[in-house]
Amino acid sequence: MKSWEEIRQDFPILNVKINGKPLIYLDSAASSQKPVQVLQSYCGFCEQRYANVHRGIHTLGESATSDYEAARETVAKFVHAPTKDGLIFTRGTTESINLVARSYGHKFIKHGQAIVLTPMEHHANLIPWQLVAKAVGAELRFWPMQEDGTLDFEKGRKLLDNSVAMLCFTHISNVLGTVNPVREMIELAHQVGAKVLVDGAQAVPHMPVDLTELDADFYAFSGHKMLGPTGIGVLWGRPEVLNDMDPFLTGGEMIREVWLDHATWNEIPYKFEAGTPAIAEAVSMAAAARYLTEIGMERVHEHGRGLAKQAYARLSEIEDLTVYGPSEERGALATFNIEGIHPHDIAAILDGDGVAIRAGHHCAQPLMRWLGVAATARASFYIYNSESDIDVLVEAIRTTKKVLQHA
Repeated sequence: MKSWEEIRQDFPILNVKINGKPLIYLDSAASSQKPVQVLQSYCGFCEQRYANVHRGIHTLGESATSDYEAARETVAKFVHAPTKDGLIFTRGTTESINLVARSYGHKFIKHGQAIVLTPMEHHANLIPWQLVAKAVGAELRFWPMQEDGTLDFEKGRKLLDNSVAMLCFTHISNVLGTVNPVREMIELAHQVGAKVLVDGAQAVPHMPVDLTELDADFYAFSGHKMLGPTGIGVLWGRPEVLNDMDPFLTGGEMIREVWLDHATWNEIPYKFEAGTPAIAEAVSMAAAARYLTEIGMERVHEHGRGLAKQAYARLSEIEDLTVYGPSEERGALATFNIEGIHPHDIAAILDGDGVAIRAGHHCAQPLMRWLGVAATARASFYIYNSESDIDVLVEAIRTTKKVLQHA
């Protein structure tokens, strides 16, 4: 079993110096860095086995198709999907959610029905449903939150009546770090006949996810947050539901037969994978899944929880600094503000010390309004971070605070 220090050595980018100082990368909630094993997988495929898939009968074409479909099986196994047939490769979580909103929402959600979301949703899991509601005449409802940034379960339960067609929510908040009670929420929605979509972008990279156990109708996540490349993600959907949905994009590969005036669709998942897919990206996303599996997702989870707990405690000790979200069970991030200092100024000065954090509204403006702020600073952690990184973060924040508050 590799130590955390040995794992850190797998990431070449961590040898980069920023302003002459060692890089402390604390922005993995936005996008993770890539281990050499994933980089080699991508380059090796492109150098030795690349071709388009599902079309050519030549050696490279068959090899690429085999690699692409093996990647589907690997990723499906990684999240314990009930079947690989429901696993659709997309460009990322955003496209996955838009696929469901367009192909399921516009067809099956009716006038007068309701769509339930939470105030902590990323814009990618809010705006598509705003458009569906407007197009079909559905009502948007929002699951109330408690002061600590967790959902109010009893009040939320009352929103779920027989008029609810969809419940859409994030597994882990990208701002608060709140870990939502996914299984319980899905059960409540299914009791009233509603379908459920879960945004798993912040969960799949950091904790064991068992789609068979969760029993969601749709679950979406991205490759670039779990050590993989950009431009590749996953929508897992129940095959029986996907079969009834219309295609999201049309063109090559998603068809069965085409006439001049009509067409029939390919079987799932190919019905939703129009055009040439992100082949090398899917192959290297599978390499990322294998890398994480080798470490062990329970171990990854405990490491992230430990760093988040330490960061919350250490940051909470700093005067005039507010940390948002629950203090106990939380994702691998800490979001904060310092009184009288804009988050962008915090991030800019920390960058001078080689510390990379995120500053802004994190694509969650309604949640910022709920918090009563325009923006926040966010430090997020992954398998290549350590307690010493938090030491550097805290010291840099203390220095920043002195400089800017004095100024």
